[in-house]
Amino acid sequence: MSRIINPDSAGKERSRLSRGVVLAVRELAKQSGPGAEARDLAAFIALALEVIARTIEASVGAWEKRGYWVKADRFRMDWSWAALYARKMRQAVLDEDWVGVAQVAAQTAEKLGKVNVLDRHHLGEPWVGAWQELRSQK
Repeated sequence: MSRIINPDSAGKERSRLSRGVVLAVRELAKQSGPGAEARDLAAFIALALEVIARTIEASVGAWEKRGYWVKADRFRMDWSWAALYARKMRQAVLDEDWVGVAQVAAQTAEKLGKVNVLDRHHLGEPWVGAWQELRSQK
């Protein structure tokens, strides 16, 4: 029996979403004021950070099965900020607190500073429609 390989692992999803968040933070910084696109960008950041926070346990599960408890705990600590920033961003977006959105976006950009997004990326605009999705989850 051959080994089954999952091409859509939690790590790949976290990496893809991290690049999307970095791109969204860059685009949000270019906005002149709160508008439809700024709402979509901020909502996407909140939703993507929530998904990133959920992928952490899936990633450390394999390490814990092998007894790598320290590595698993270190990984959890390294990514613990994602859930916190997701909650802050969600609340700031729903309250339309643009100062709070800017603060959380800056903090997120600082945490994801090592993520490299090329100018010729293939991410598109993943934030389109995120505001509507966030409001429907409310």
